[in-house]
Amino acid sequence: MAIAKAERLMNLALCLLGTRRPLSKRELRDSIEAYVEAFGPGNGPGGTDDSFNRMFERDKDDLRELGLVIETVESLDGEIGYLARRDSNRLPPITLDAEEAAALGLAAKVWQQARLAGAASGALQKLRAAGLPEDVDPYGAHGALEPRIPVHEAAFEPLMLACRDRRPVVFDYRKATAAHPEQRHVEPWALECWRGHWYLAGWDRDRGAERVFRLSRITGKVRSRGGRYTAPVPDVVTVRETVASWAGEITDRSARIRLRSAAGYPLRAKATSVRELGDGWDELEIPYGHGLDAWLVEFGPDVVVLEPAELRADVVDRLRAVAKG
Repeated sequence: MAIAKAERLMNLALCLLGTRRPLSKRELRDSIEAYVEAFGPGNGPGGTDDSFNRMFERDKDDLRELGLVIETVESLDGEIGYLARRDSNRLPPITLDAEEAAALGLAAKVWQQARLAGAASGALQKLRAAGLPEDVDPYGAHGALEPRIPVHEAAFEPLMLACRDRRPVVFDYRKATAAHPEQRHVEPWALECWRGHWYLAGWDRDRGAERVFRLSRITGKVRSRGGRYTAPVPDVVTVRETVASWAGEITDRSARIRLRSAAGYPLRAKATSVRELGDGWDELEIPYGHGLDAWLVEFGPDVVVLEPAELRADVVDRLRAVAKG
């Protein structure tokens, strides 16, 4: 639905920009395929029905909110017409310095996802025309580093569109501790990539609270739902801070674990102390926060939790859930 409306608005804008004289509602209705498909030709039955008038007025208001200057002109015989003069809708010249152009060029080239690659490439060409020289490397001083935003989850695109259009969604979600997924009704707010994984922040209608979902745990298709949001969208959606808290980045205590000598380098990087135990094992003291149990499970038999007892119990419960799954 959002794509159909965007196409209709684009066609209306092109008609208003391409005409040299004001066009009446009837002429615009006959010129735009979406109007003809929905309401029939302007001289046909119901050619001036209220439904078309309401849609046309909404579309005209939407274009004006987007910045298009639309003039309303009354002809000598009293007929109302509309046009958008090009001189009134011409953008000022765009000037970019080398750093701004390089930054925008980098943003245009960062996407790996095929569905966005074409748009990013087209945007980069427009940046060239706006002042990005051909010999400027968008990666600049980054040298061999090639920044990318990997998007492998099928849920990314429908959720991105749902966030943009403020549309509620339904999807099946499997928690790390659950053997089977369960259905979630969510009002999506924002997507963010953190430590190589994509997360969605939004309002969980079933739980009546803010939740963060990891896209790789969404199973099946993301389905859109009609209606408006029931909860206000925060001015700033702190996806990263919320995920960091759940991932154990925010901590106020420590845990002791045993770790195989040649394994668990991410854990070693966070350890506040490391002691060799012999026989291929080390003892580590690491920060303990919410979500540490889920992280430790990823290392499988290479990790044994010594204390605290509740962390050990949580890890055992997760391993049992995985074994049953």
